[in-house]
Amino acid sequence: MLQLCLIGIGTGNPKHLTLEAVEAIRAQDLILIPHKGAGKDDLAGLRQAICAEVLTGVAHPPKIVEFDLPVRDPATADYRQRVDNWHDAIAEVWQATLAAHLPEGGQAGFLVWGDPSLYDSTMRIAERLKTRMEIQMRVIPGITSIQALTAAHGVPLNHIGAPVQITTGRRLRDTGWPMGCDTLVIMLDGECSFQSIAAPERVMIHWSAYAGMANEINIAGRLSEVQEEILATRARARAEHGWIMDIYLLDRLG
Repeated sequence: MLQLCLIGIGTGNPKHLTLEAVEAIRAQDLILIPHKGAGKDDLAGLRQAICAEVLTGVAHPPKIVEFDLPVRDPATADYRQRVDNWHDAIAEVWQATLAAHLPEGGQAGFLVWGDPSLYDSTMRIAERLKTRMEIQMRVIPGITSIQALTAAHGVPLNHIGAPVQITTGRRLRDTGWPMGCDTLVIMLDGECSFQSIAAPERVMIHWSAYAGMANEINIAGRLSEVQEEILATRARARAEHGWIMDIYLLDRLG
């Protein structure tokens, strides 16, 4: 039997690991680390660094194997179909890698950025894997980029008794500000969709890039006043590192 452990590791800061995550990493026979392509090797390197720190002094540490993550096919016009095809391709790579390194079964771990439940597809891919091979799945929660964002800025996520909506840049651009909610968390936004917001002088933004990491960048203020600074800072950071992950909190002011 193959036991698959999806371990939330937070946002790149080894201090964000829970005791449960540390225990789980040390208990694996195999740790799989994805390579996400040119310009994103930092992410694999951070996972390797976390393993090195956690496994120091462990008598029988797990084997660590890196694999190339398939890329989405841009030729598929439908977004959902493109994602489904991509997840199928990743499941095939997982199956081949696990079969090669744990042919008799055992415990295999994936280090999941942030938390496996939040805008991450690792659990969905694992469900696909269940149709291909016999596995048991365990999930270890991790600190999310939302927690890192609010901690960096020293602000609460919600107003007293008020709702918060977590959504994507694509949704913000396509459908606008959702009804009935004055506080939004925007994730997966490569297009800086806050530029589409009407009346930016009535919106407060707390923006973080590389939240929780050593190179974290934070900017906050009225959207009308800091929008250009965020755009310029984001462009510089992406050029310097070759990749960027950012997140922001929007509050509509009364």
